[in-house]
Amino acid sequence: MIVITGATGQLGRLAIASLLKKVPASRIVAAVRNPDKAKDLSSLGVHVRQADYNSPETWASALAGAEKLLLISSSEVGQRVSQHRTVIEAAKKAGVKLLAYTSLLRADSSPLGLAAEHLATETLIRESSIPFVILRNGWYTENYAASIAPAVEHGSFYGSAGDGRIASAARADYAEAAVAVLTSEGHRGRVYELAGDTTYTLTEFAAEISRQYGKPVNYVNLPELEYKQLLVSVGLPEPLAALLADSDSGAAKGGLFDGSHQLSSLIGRPTTSLEAVIAKGKAGA
Repeated sequence: MIVITGATGQLGRLAIASLLKKVPASRIVAAVRNPDKAKDLSSLGVHVRQADYNSPETWASALAGAEKLLLISSSEVGQRVSQHRTVIEAAKKAGVKLLAYTSLLRADSSPLGLAAEHLATETLIRESSIPFVILRNGWYTENYAASIAPAVEHGSFYGSAGDGRIASAARADYAEAAVAVLTSEGHRGRVYELAGDTTYTLTEFAAEISRQYGKPVNYVNLPELEYKQLLVSVGLPEPLAALLADSDSGAAKGGLFDGSHQLSSLIGRPTTSLEAVIAKGKAGA
């Protein structure tokens, strides 16, 4: 049995879709907070089990019979370490033979504030003695693509990344990499630095939006605090705005760049290009 946590999240659903191409649905467990949101997975034959990062008592049954586990990091920044500890301890009791964790690119040296909780989780995993694979995911191109519509409307794409080069990839690429380590051998004890094959600055990102949409879009670089305030002013919660601004500031320091091509090596194909992600978003708009 292969268990996927956070299975109704964006990455979780992509991981299950990829996994279904390689193993029978009867071998897949979707661990979810709200089973009602996973009825579509049940209809495919996937086992759906209720499990909550904040409810330790739910994990024994969720991990029953589990051989492998993909621990997708919690979305609740600030609470991740305790939540992940709950799952790791349950996985050890369940006798899980391989735990794969979605960490952050170069978590041990990253300038991004996000890195601290990921690195602490990596330490917990190592201390648990469970055989592991650390998937240090870089940025999802969709994180920036989500801002395309307002950028086209107003003619400006805002950020705080300066001229930092960003090696992002599509979320589906990272999901496919997770499935690769869960369904093939030779990955135990490995730490993978995962990022896109090609790089861009946000100035180049804005230029590609402009090219595809046929409208002028300029990149406007702001100091981190001003960018955070802008994000709050358009309705983002302050913690999320602070996280995004900090991440952009980290990108300016090289925090979202990696040139090792480990992601494309894992998935056996080039990573999805920036141009393709923008085109997909445009087609679905």
